[in-house]
Amino acid sequence: MTVPLLAVDRLEYRYPGGVVALRDLNLQVQKGRRLAILGANGSGKTTLLLHLNGTFRPTSGEVRIEGQPAGYDRRSLIRWRRRVGLVLQEPDDQLFAATVEQDVSFGPLNLGLSAAETRERVSEALEALRITPLAQRATHTLSFGQKKRVAIAGILAMRPEMLVLDEPTAGLDSHGVTHLLGVLRQLHEAGATLIFSTHDVELAYSWADEVAVFYEGTVRMQGETSAVLGNRELLHRARLRPPLLLEVAQALGMDAESLPRSREALLLLLRERR
Repeated sequence: MTVPLLAVDRLEYRYPGGVVALRDLNLQVQKGRRLAILGANGSGKTTLLLHLNGTFRPTSGEVRIEGQPAGYDRRSLIRWRRRVGLVLQEPDDQLFAATVEQDVSFGPLNLGLSAAETRERVSEALEALRITPLAQRATHTLSFGQKKRVAIAGILAMRPEMLVLDEPTAGLDSHGVTHLLGVLRQLHEAGATLIFSTHDVELAYSWADEVAVFYEGTVRMQGETSAVLGNRELLHRARLRPPLLLEVAQALGMDAESLPRSREALLLLLRERR
């Protein structure tokens, strides 16, 4: 079996005061996959993500990168964050520089890259997110959607192998969601491994290769998207509803291998059945 790019083994995390946020948690991330960590709001998904790039250190258990235990000294964390980039749900928690260009430059400069290479990476990241015209804008004057794209650009400029996104579509309108998913699709096609947390079962069903259902501080099941989201009892316990596309397809008597994963695919199938 292929060694996972990232693995979490029996992880436990306690906040000050002894509050247990994560318990006996196992998770595997295979290279090149799109993994959705699916759970209700307030279930602890963000706490888990903060372990995936070393921001939080587990109380017990471990995180492994390609089979090797992750280190928490400065040098190890720099290497770790070269490979795993984290985008927070609230962009204001991530943006701090005066202008967009300065903010996106911070990561590459912190990695020790030259000014010339940093400028190249910043230019590529801004272009990928279609925000080049915003380069000299003050970050505090941006809209929520613009801030979100700047936060992602700052991580992209570091060229991580793995991109971890906390509720990436939260707060975006339909146009913003479509554009963001288009950017993420391009990154995935270029070889990036993507992990995103969400409480949106429709997004997880239409977009993820795998789903890990998360509740009560641990991953209850991880596997192929249709198989996991077809488990009604599991979703009920996690306070989640099955995706509508999956329910409609099952009502039509379709087998698992031919279930549509998008609204467009389902509409096309229904037209063909007329």
